[in-house]
Amino acid sequence: MYKETRKTRRIERPSTWIRMNPAQALSVGFLILIAIGTLLLMLPFSTSDRHHLSFIDALFEATSAVCVTGLVVVDTQTTFTVFGQVVLMALIQIGGLGFMTFGVLIAIMLGKNIGLKGRLMIQESLNQLTIEGMVRLVKFVVAFTLIVEAIGAIILAVRWAEDFGFPQSLYYGAFHSVSAFNNAGFDIMGDFSSVTGYAGDITVIMTLSSLFIIGGIGYIVLLDLKINKSLRKLSLHTKLVLLMT
Repeated sequence: MYKETRKTRRIERPSTWIRMNPAQALSVGFLILIAIGTLLLMLPFSTSDRHHLSFIDALFEATSAVCVTGLVVVDTQTTFTVFGQVVLMALIQIGGLGFMTFGVLIAIMLGKNIGLKGRLMIQESLNQLTIEGMVRLVKFVVAFTLIVEAIGAIILAVRWAEDFGFPQSLYYGAFHSVSAFNNAGFDIMGDFSSVTGYAGDITVIMTLSSLFIIGGIGYIVLLDLKINKSLRKLSLHTKLVLLMT
């Protein structure tokens, strides 16, 4: 009986998974995302001179993009190819929304059910107090983000078309719309240096400013505004955010 018990334990032990709480899982997920971004930015075809970035520079750029800080150690426009810039844009988008949001979106598209653990991770990622309505919240966040970023990209593309031509202006519009909405601060304007060449241009300045503000207000406030049309019904959190903004 003793030997059988030991044998059973040996069989079961390798299948035991390390359990992590939502906060730990999110931290590990962001570290993995930064690691993948670092490796992609180190690829030769990510940089214009075909020489890969040093590990520390690539790590800094990837971390800055995922954490949407906007700090850089190399010039984004001259250092990176379109591939490298798209990698940065993807890191900004995933970091700004949260990788769990994208994970849930993919699961929904594949027809998968979101279990309790997944909902807890969404709750932690979006800083919610309850797990109720998490999937609905994710759908709203993704849809709202894509719509606002698309509108911003189109406006910027139309304005910049006369300066750069339509294909390039559309790319510039998309990159800066994503960067602005997620409050990342990355730019690929080159000689214009962080769009300072457009100081005083009401179309560019108002579009970017609107993206900054809408993205900075937060999804919880936006969802509250969507559900509760009356000012009286808004939560205290929403009222304070709007007032201080």
